[in-house]
Amino acid sequence: MHVLIPAYEPDQRLLELILQLKASGMSDILVVDDGSGEHYASLFRAAQLEGCTVLAHPVNRGKGRALKTGFRHLLDMGRADAVVCADSDGQHLPRDIMRVAQAAQEAADRMVLGSRQFTGKVPLRSSVGNTATRKIYSFLSGIPLQDTQTGLRGYPPEMLEWLCQVPGERFEYEMNLLLQAPGAGYFFRELPIETVYIDHNSSSHFRPLADSLKIYWPIAKFGSISLISALLDILLLMLIQSGTGSLLLAVWGARLCSAAFNYAMNKTFVFTSGKPTPMGRSMPKYIALAGIILLLNYGLMSLLFGQAGLPLLAAKLLTEAMLFLFSYWCQQRFVYA
Repeated sequence: MHVLIPAYEPDQRLLELILQLKASGMSDILVVDDGSGEHYASLFRAAQLEGCTVLAHPVNRGKGRALKTGFRHLLDMGRADAVVCADSDGQHLPRDIMRVAQAAQEAADRMVLGSRQFTGKVPLRSSVGNTATRKIYSFLSGIPLQDTQTGLRGYPPEMLEWLCQVPGERFEYEMNLLLQAPGAGYFFRELPIETVYIDHNSSSHFRPLADSLKIYWPIAKFGSISLISALLDILLLMLIQSGTGSLLLAVWGARLCSAAFNYAMNKTFVFTSGKPTPMGRSMPKYIALAGIILLLNYGLMSLLFGQAGLPLLAAKLLTEAMLFLFSYWCQQRFVYA
């Protein structure tokens, strides 16, 4: 088993963690210095003296790139063992690291997540951030996870090549792993670990605005394409209805065009999971779903516009809002599953 520790401007807690891991029987420790600079060189030299392999980036390239540097090194060295990744700031206890490492060694197609339970005094930004990300991820993927932002993760050796291919250079990389793993045939096992925050997590290099945008960008793609498709649908609906006077023709024509656009964009940019989705598998399901939603769309539009007397635009917006969750849930669970 290997422990991979990405480190950027670490303090003495990195060496304390290394000593504790060695005392627990872990001898193969790989540390990646992510461009910390000369001021921190003595810490990494001390890690080498303790028997660790230390790789270095000349400049800071981000946690995702540091992890991929470590994975690639292990592949190049022919190390066919499980890898557990841990943070360098003391927030992962050695006993929890060893538990996750052992679970990853026994796994074949599962990413092992050390899931914090968020009990006791948790910094507000960590509590809010984890809760929001957990809820959004569960909704979009259909997979309930306790801790989507944990840095303590174990990977079986079969996953290493795929781990090097997942996009992302900084903190967004770990969210990308969760989003793309099911489509690549990998699943999750969660192990509860102790929640440890030191100095209210002030040592974290997480940049709340910039890194949050990168983390949520993969998630935002899910909704943005649906929004663009909805806007296209509304525009075409208004144009066709004003030109023909037929609500039925307007609803069907607009939906067929927007559905074709939505399918192409989702297949190309959203539900790729690192490999093309077979059209023969997804297209029939998508057409069936589009037909169901089209019938629901026309029924709701007839009720709101024709019966209730709402303006066409208001009826359309309300209908789309009601069908959005249903449509997205079906795409995640059935069309691109």
